[in-house]
Parts: sequence; C-alpha cells; structure tokens
Amino acid sequence: MTGSKFLVSYDGTQILIDCGLFQGLKELRLMNWEPLPISVDPIDLVVLTHGHLDHVGYLPRLHEQGFDGPIYGTGPTLAIAKIILEDSGKIQEEEAKKANREGYSKHAPAMPFYTVVQAQKTAELFREVPQDEWQKVTDEVQFRLVYNGHILGSAYVELQIREKLFVFSGDLGRANDPLLFDPKKPLRADYLFVESTYGDRLHSEEDFDAVLSELVRLTKEDGGALVLPSFAVERQQMLMYLLWNGYVKNTIPPIPIYVDSPMGNRVLDVFEKFSKWHKISPSEFHSMLDYIHVITSYDQTLKVIEQEGPKIILAGSGMVTGGRVLTYLLHLIDRPTTRVLLAGYQAAGTRGRKLREGAKELKIYGKFVDVNAEIHTIDSLSAHGDQQEMLSWMSEIQPAPTGVYLIHGEPQAQAVFAEEIERTYGWPVFIPALNDVVKFAL
Repeated sequence: MTGSKFLVSYDGTQILIDCGLFQGLKELRLMNWEPLPISVDPIDLVVLTHGHLDHVGYLPRLHEQGFDGPIYGTGPTLAIAKIILEDSGKIQEEEAKKANREGYSKHAPAMPFYTVVQAQKTAELFREVPQDEWQKVTDEVQFRLVYNGHILGSAYVELQIREKLFVFSGDLGRANDPLLFDPKKPLRADYLFVESTYGDRLHSEEDFDAVLSELVRLTKEDGGALVLPSFAVERQQMLMYLLWNGYVKNTIPPIPIYVDSPMGNRVLDVFEKFSKWHKISPSEFHSMLDYIHVITSYDQTLKVIEQEGPKIILAGSGMVTGGRVLTYLLHLIDRPTTRVLLAGYQAAGTRGRKLREGAKELKIYGKFVDVNAEIHTIDSLSAHGDQQEMLSWMSEIQPAPTGVYLIHGEPQAQAVFAEEIERTYGWPVFIPALNDVVKFAL
C-alpha cells in the first residue's frame, strides 16, 4: 500500500508507471530513504496515473538521482502533482527545522526528504498529454491515459507493447460521484494491474448529508468546532461543495465555514482552470467560494482557533499526517465540544487511523495531547471504488486477461479481492511482493 512504482522494460526501453512515496507506518516511511533496487539512468520516461503523493512523491528524488526524461500526465494531474510536490517539500523543510529547533528528532540534524526547489526543478520535466490519445514511445511501444474518476485528472494507463496490452488501473474512482464523472471501463487487457485498497469490503450506504446535518446541529448547540481533516485534492473540494449545497438547501444551518489548506487552496485554481473535468458549473463554483471563508495565512489560522462560537473547519491533511489540521487539533482535540469527522481512507500508522481506532491521546509536534473530542467516521465519500465497484470496472474486458496482478492494497484486502475475482470471472490472479520481477511472453 502506497509507494506505487512499476518499471516496465522492453527491448532497451524502460517506462516507470507512477513514482510515489511510501506513507503510513514508520517502517514504510523509512523505506523511502533506501536506495532503489534499480538503476535510474536507463529509465526513459515516467507516466503518472494521478497526482497523489503516494504516486508522485518520489519524483524529486528520482530526478536528484539522475533521471532527466519526460514525465507524462494529464493536464490536471501535472498541475496537481506540482502543487503537491511543492507543498510536500515545504512541509518537510518546516518539520525538519522545527525538529532541529525543539530537539524531538532522533536524527541530528533532521533533514527534509527533498526541498521546494528540488520539487520545482522536477516539475520542469512535466509533459501534458490529452486523455484517450495514443502516445508513441517507439515503433513497438505506445501508451494512452483513460479517465478513471479517482481525483481530478486521474486516469488508468493502457500500455501497448507489440500486440500485448498492459493496463494499470491507478486508483479507481466511483460511479455517481458528486464532483467527478464515472470511470471509463477498459475493453481489453492481456495483463491487468489493479489496485485493491477496498478489495475486502463494500462502502457503507450512510447518508452523508444526514450525518453532516446532525453533527452541524450539535456543533451549533454547544458552540463547539467540527473539524474535517481533508485531502487537499478532490476531497476538500467535495466537502466544500456538499457543505455549501446543504446551506443552499437549508439542511445545514448557517455556521461559519473555514477552509485552511494552502495546498487545497491552490487546487481550487486547478478546478477552475479544468472545469470540463468535473461536474460543478462555473456559477456554482463561484457562489461556493463567496460563502466559504478561505484561510490564507497562519495568523488567520490562530484567529479561527481563538474565535468563540460554533465553526466548521476543513483542513489538510486527510490522514492527519501533517498540514494545518495538526495546528487545529493541537488546540481543540482535548475539548469535549470538538467533533472530528474522518471522511476518507486512513492508512495504517497514521494519526487518522489511530483516531479511528479510538486513541485516547495523540502525538502532535512532539507533544502528547489528550483526545476528549468526539471522533466520527464515514466511508461513503471514499474516492476509491469498493470491491463491487472495482469488479464492475473490469467487467467489460474481453477476452479474459492472461493474468491479473493485485497492487496497492493491504494484505487482507488483496487476499479477499483475489478470491472474489477468481470466483466472479475465473481469471488467474497474482499478488506480487515488493521488488518482484515478472517476465511476460510477447
């Protein structure tokens, strides 16, 4: 789970599908610092499925190690990847400085994994490609990107080598998403590489509007704070839209709403620029921004924390691993009038997972803080397809793939999903281990 990187080699050509960071458990994060098990120099190009950190976050290190080829993605993906990499570099620099100043790191000195400048230099390699159009790599190799509805700009990759088609799902979205269009389905795949984040479960049928309305009502009654840790890409914009829509429809009372995520604020510009990639009309988009308070400075963050009365706060990051939400929780999570709504996947080892599992204290910036706030979770907004939705995504593939490889999932999810694919379609399913090498006959 996380750290997506898939190297495809054929006849002297090397293509890297995604180039992400490991996230979550410490033993996973430490793997980011280990040397890659491959040589970087022979890699000719990188193709990105989408802009999330676990799919693009290793790019600056790859560039630093000598990769200087093109990095392909859709327009929104590259715009989002640039924002995420720069934001990640900034956070890493700030956390390293803070750790060195306050002495809570075991490393002396603590170092950022990469810097803002390194992220910016990497972005100079970005090359935009339109969706659905084949891109020639060599006479025998070509690829294209096809809409898959996970986040803005996300796509699955069809890589054709001679007569064989290799399909990499990326992270799959869902049908009937409030913001994004339905994922397109592949019609053919000789070899299918599919994510398995929720391969062992179905998403709940919770009514998010009803859950949100009740939490807002309680927050207004006791004058507390409703904190929604939010992923800066797509999730923040979806929550903004749903909150604004609830206000417009009078299902949510008029409580001040604050959005505090420097990265998420920049992503709003991407949503405005690439309006054909999502469902919100320009008029709705601007009405939403007129109603919601967008925080643009740390001083404003502190004023929101100190402000009396009920308030709703959307702040990054979605798994509570960093970003502005940590500042809010540092000051608010010990209050019984605070409510935290986790509205997305919480990877093992993250603060979000710990809160979901009932942690009574949380370590933030080297300090342990009591958790007296109410912790609520809802899965119906997940940007990942569940087991049935992923099965549906592959339902039109004909003829049967020679092999299906389950990637990007925790062991239990992969094992259950493998059984379900074999039961439903009778296709051979494999679960590769990290650094496995598989040879295919062409």
